[in-house]
Amino acid sequence: MKKFFIDISISIFGCILAAFGTGCFLLPNKLSSGGFSGISTILYYLFGWKMGVTIILMNIPIFVLSYIKLGRRFFIKTIISTIIFSQLIDFFEKINLDVNDKFLASIYGGILIGIGLSLVFRQNASTGGTDLISTLVQTYNPRIKTGQILVVLDFVIVLANLIVFKNLDVGLYSFIAIYLVSKMIDLVAEGINFTKMIYIISDKHKDIAKLINLELGRGSTELYGKGSYTGKDKMIILCATKRSNIIKIKEMVNKVDPNAFMIISDAREVYGLGFK
Repeated sequence: MKKFFIDISISIFGCILAAFGTGCFLLPNKLSSGGFSGISTILYYLFGWKMGVTIILMNIPIFVLSYIKLGRRFFIKTIISTIIFSQLIDFFEKINLDVNDKFLASIYGGILIGIGLSLVFRQNASTGGTDLISTLVQTYNPRIKTGQILVVLDFVIVLANLIVFKNLDVGLYSFIAIYLVSKMIDLVAEGINFTKMIYIISDKHKDIAKLINLELGRGSTELYGKGSYTGKDKMIILCATKRSNIIKIKEMVNKVDPNAFMIISDAREVYGLGFK
C-alpha cells in the first residue's frame, strides 16, 4: 500500500505538469500533443466543450476494457491520473500566461507534457487516450509495436487539427510539440546520467586496471582477444564508469601506455554493484 500511494503521488505530480503544459501553452494556441487531447482541442474550438470533460467521456469505454485486460491496480492508477489530468487542464486553461508565440508554446508545452507523462508512465499508469489504446492493442497482439500505433494515431489527429483550423502553422508546431513529448519521455525513462563504457587494449593492461581501481575505486573486467592483423593474443580492459571519470581515465592510460587503443561509448543503463 505504501508503494501504491507513492506511485499515485508521483503520478499526480506528473499530471500537474502535463496539464499545465496543455492548458497554458498548447490549448490557447490551438496546438495539439496528439491523442485525445488533440481531439478535445478541436471540439473545444468548434463547440466550446470543456477539454477535460471531453477527455474523460472519450476514455470511459477504454477504461472498461483496461479493467478487464490490464488488471485492477493499473486501472485504479490510470483512472485517478486521467481524472486529475483532465480536471487540471480545465483549471489551467483559465490562467492566461499570454504566450502567443506558437513556437515557444510548442517547445515549453511539449517539454512539460513529456516530463509529466513520463512520470505517470514510470508508475505503471496512464492518462488514458491513445497510449492506453496502444497498450490494450498489444495485449491482443504483442507483435504490434506501441510506437507505430501512437505515430499513426497522432498523425491522423494532427492532420485533423490542420484541416479544421485551416492553418499550416498549427500542424507544423503541433508536430514539434509531439516530437518533444516523445523525446522527454525517452530522456526521463533512460535518465540523464549516462554511463560511459570504455574498452582499453594495451600490453600494460595490468598496470592500467590497477590504477583505475586504486585512484577511482572502479573495478574493471579483462577480456581475451586476438588481433586480426597481427595474430597476437590481447587482453582487453572493459570498464563502465561515470562520465565525469572519463578525462581522468584517459590521462592515466596515456601516462602508463601512450600507444594504448581506447574505445569510449555511451551505455544508457548499467545495473549492478556501484550502479543502479
